[in-house]
Amino acid sequence: MMQNVHPAPENNEDDLYSGYNDYNPMFDTEDLENDVAFQQAARTSHGRRPPVTAKIPGTSSPRPLATGFGSKTTLTSSMGRPMTGALQDGVSRPMTAVQAAGYTKAAVRGSSFDPLGQAKGPASPLEKKTSDSLEEKMRQLEKKVNDLVEESCIANSCGDLKLALDRAKEAGRQERELLRQREQITPPESINLDLTYTVLLNLASQYVANEMYAEALTTYQVIVKNKMFSNGGVLKVNMGNIYLKQRNYSKAIKFYRMALDQITSSHKQMRIKIMENIGVAFIKTGQYVDAISSFEEIMSISPNLKAGFNLILCYFAIGNGEQMKKAFKNLIEVPLEVNYEEKYISLNVSFKKLNLLFATLANDLEINKATTYLRQQNFNQALETLKMFEKKDSRVKSAAATNLSFLYYLGNELEQATNYADLAVSSDRYNPAALTNKGNTVFANGDCEKAAEFYKEALRNDSFCTEAIYNLGLAYKKLNRIDEALDCFLKLHALLPNSAQVLYQLASIYQIMEDPNQAIEWLLQLISVVPTDPHVLSRLGNLYDTEGDKSQAFHYYCESYRYFPSNIEVIEWLGAYYIDTQFCEKAIEYFERAALILPTQVKWQLMVASCYRRSGNYQKALEKYKVIHRKFPENVECLRFLVRLCTDMGLKEVQEYIAKLKKAEKLKEIREQRVKSGRDGSARSRKEGSSDTGGTKGERLSAKLKSLPGTSEPYESSGSKEIDASYVDPLGPQPERPKTAARKRTEEDDFADEELGEDLLPE
Repeated sequence: MMQNVHPAPENNEDDLYSGYNDYNPMFDTEDLENDVAFQQAARTSHGRRPPVTAKIPGTSSPRPLATGFGSKTTLTSSMGRPMTGALQDGVSRPMTAVQAAGYTKAAVRGSSFDPLGQAKGPASPLEKKTSDSLEEKMRQLEKKVNDLVEESCIANSCGDLKLALDRAKEAGRQERELLRQREQITPPESINLDLTYTVLLNLASQYVANEMYAEALTTYQVIVKNKMFSNGGVLKVNMGNIYLKQRNYSKAIKFYRMALDQITSSHKQMRIKIMENIGVAFIKTGQYVDAISSFEEIMSISPNLKAGFNLILCYFAIGNGEQMKKAFKNLIEVPLEVNYEEKYISLNVSFKKLNLLFATLANDLEINKATTYLRQQNFNQALETLKMFEKKDSRVKSAAATNLSFLYYLGNELEQATNYADLAVSSDRYNPAALTNKGNTVFANGDCEKAAEFYKEALRNDSFCTEAIYNLGLAYKKLNRIDEALDCFLKLHALLPNSAQVLYQLASIYQIMEDPNQAIEWLLQLISVVPTDPHVLSRLGNLYDTEGDKSQAFHYYCESYRYFPSNIEVIEWLGAYYIDTQFCEKAIEYFERAALILPTQVKWQLMVASCYRRSGNYQKALEKYKVIHRKFPENVECLRFLVRLCTDMGLKEVQEYIAKLKKAEKLKEIREQRVKSGRDGSARSRKEGSSDTGGTKGERLSAKLKSLPGTSEPYESSGSKEIDASYVDPLGPQPERPKTAARKRTEEDDFADEELGEDLLPE
């Protein structure tokens, strides 16, 4: 039985249990989680399969545990198999047969332990995706769309609205191309809706910025009608804003309400702003009751100053004073939401700040109150309100003094206007309105040179002060500096292209420069602005008449007569025109109207009678002359006409009219001699006493009265030619029409037409 027992070699003097208490680090299981080689082996397929162990028959012979870290002596088991860790041909055998630990079956001499496989060299690089793949192209296209949207927004913020719109349109085109490509390879669920929404919203915003409202509404409709955009309904607010800008208030209200229905109560501030827009739209349409309901709801939910103020205005519009008081009380209770820099602030400092704030507001309100009185032409109340500011600070004092000077200037109280103009200038030398008013007072006193200096100083402080530019042009025109006046009005025309006063002044200057064609052009522009101004129409007719264009002159004189049938110059021209064209019956209408306007002037009634005679209606002419004779019994012209007509018609009363004619002629001759002797006497008195100016004021007045007809004498014709006893028809065989040239304008007329700028109130 002992034949299979192989006792240990004699040279091994260790006992049977030697080495079992020795500690080897390889058996340390507590640090296996950090062992890289062990973890790599556990993850491989070899590590996952059960290990194959050799069944060694038990033996009672003592043998040491030999490993690669222990003795180098090769031990052989009872089965003739080398022990684990023993050296065999110089190669250390691993403790296990796990191939992934770095050992192979074909271990050769010289191989080393390499569990990490570092001897194999670096790993091969990852395979790169090709740049021409369809997915990569779509990704690049999507990036391009985002870049275009960003460029559009940046251009808008920089003020380049055209570039912003171009970039937005290009982004829309690129985004549609991206959608077409994605639909070919991916299902519709994978489409980037956020990108589509962004592109459309930016495009609509750029349309609005460029005032292309129809295109913006179409773009917003695309977003709103697409149910895939969950928040698209909110954009109905933007659509309502567009309709509000277009003054389509009914549609604006409709879209505001639709947007309000789609916004939940959690968005409280947005709902309040929409309700404010609805209230404003109702005010625009005059539906104050509906506006009141909107603002009252806002004040009940979240009171604010704007809604409270609009509510007061609505109550004022419907005349509900009691509700105005309640609304004003509610407005006072609205918190100001003033954020102080320091949490704790002394009461004195806070009161000073509040007093300063409210003092400024009170002053502005009082100034606006005075301005309102001015618009209502309640000048006394405006004066009382403005005089309260005479002892205020310089800015308020200057504004009040400017308006006071303006008021006194309108009332032709130049002394008071000058005093307040000086006060306004001394309080604030950089106030262009004050300097303009000061120039006006100097201009009214006749010093145009000094007035121009004040206007130029006002322009140095504010180069766009239109009143100063206009008045400077008038001053240059008064000084006969026509070129400089033209420059002023051309500059003002660039600022105010539709100003009727500026267009009229330009036409007047070109007429002074004897350039009728340019004057006509400017008057035609003026007619497009004020098509019913009779004075402009008559002036245009006069220019065409001067140029020889009778048809155009007749057209504009007729238009002037249609709007103002009491202009004697226009009536005279139209009557003469019909006489020239042999339509005397039509001329009667105009001369009869002139006789109604000036019933004390016999001239127009004589013209009516002459028109009857020229048209062959002698009986009507005779009756008219008799009527004139009853009104003006000593009028020589009327008696001569009666004598001639009665003679031609063989009437008996011809002798009666002849006697009256001789008496009237004698009386006229006496009157002329009296006037002549009075003139000679005054001339002699001037020669005799050069130091004497002609006596006292009473003596000069009595001399003037002596030279005029008596109060009981009839008013004579104002015609320059007298009809002699042989009776010559004033119209003649080829009747001459009256002079159509406008009468020579006096300085008073020029000053009346060229009124100084009146819009001098500070804003």
